[in-house]
Amino acid sequence: MYLPAHFEETRPAVLQQLLRAHPLGQLVTVDIDGVPVANAIPFLYDADRGPLGTLVGHVARANPVWRDVSGDGARRSVLVLFQGADGYVSPSSYAAKREHGKVVPTWNYATVQARGPLRVLDDAAAVRALVTRLTATHESAQPQPWAVSDAPADYIEAMLKAIVCIEIELTALVGKYKLSQNRSAADQAGVVAALQAGGAADQMALAQAMSAVQGASDT
Repeated sequence: MYLPAHFEETRPAVLQQLLRAHPLGQLVTVDIDGVPVANAIPFLYDADRGPLGTLVGHVARANPVWRDVSGDGARRSVLVLFQGADGYVSPSSYAAKREHGKVVPTWNYATVQARGPLRVLDDAAAVRALVTRLTATHESAQPQPWAVSDAPADYIEAMLKAIVCIEIELTALVGKYKLSQNRSAADQAGVVAALQAGGAADQMALAQAMSAVQGASDT
């Protein structure tokens, strides 16, 4: 992707935090006809597996993507896109608008691209272990967490047979955090204030992301 130096994010902890906070990734592959395909998949990120970590998830057995990437026995490289906070930035929020008026709208965002070879794990133990981990992770905030064992055993067995596990040991993890780093401190503060005044959840998330980047650059 196009990545100006002032928007590049390289800190592993920051990139990993986005992957965990926004686990729904767009898995981008190429099918057997050479057509790009995107599948939305919730991933777990294992930071300790491989130099850059490993993504694990599952797809429906009926989804051809797992056969497309492993049908010839090779482990083909894939791309996974993770989207963090994003939102519109009005030129009215810039201090520069009041100074000289030479401002235009833009869109701020944080995104991470992950790449690596995809491996298929088509066995019952791997599927059950992954589903149990996914469930425990995303149910942890619930007042009464649901567990896989809460459903009838025969029903769970049938559901597990309908999915296939995948894992991607990452060879590249690239972050682009376009959060007004190219603007003056006054303009940055104006955008954060305008977002906070808006009060919507997505605006507050973007303001928080901008403040975190600005704070890191000051240290």
